[in-house]
Order: sequence, then C-alpha cells, then structure tokens
Amino acid sequence: MAINKPVGDNARKGAVKKRSQVKTKLGGETAWTKRSRKSGEFMALKKLAKKKSGARKFKGVRVEKKAGKKARAGGRR
Repeated sequence: MAINKPVGDNARKGAVKKRSQVKTKLGGETAWTKRSRKSGEFMALKKLAKKKSGARKFKGVRVEKKAGKKARAGGRR
C-alpha cells in the first residue's frame, strides 16, 4: 500500500496498486482520468486548474500506454 509519510516532503513511498491513469479531453482541454484496473471503472478526474497551463497527473498512479502508430497501421510501412 502506498503511504504519504513523512508529511510535508511532497513524496509518496510506493506505488498505488490496481489503478491507472489516461490523458483525456474535457471540453477541448486535457485532463487526467484515473480508473480501476480490475473493473475498468473511471474513478476520478483531474481537471485543468484555473490560471494553469495544463492538468497535473495523479501522484503515484501508473500511466496507461497508448497503441503506437505501428500497431494501429497493422505493422506495415
């Protein structure tokens, strides 16, 4: 299990298990969506903060990899 101690050092010890995050679009702006790896259910959304250039990721949650251009094009060049 991930812990946030010691308080104030802005770091997490360990990874958040059974969760992943994906970059999505929300009203034309980018956002990060956290989801359960077991059920696939979307759990939380981090929106763009006011006066910020982009939404920040969830701390300690792994990022899902998207399929590359090769995989989508059938592997041909």
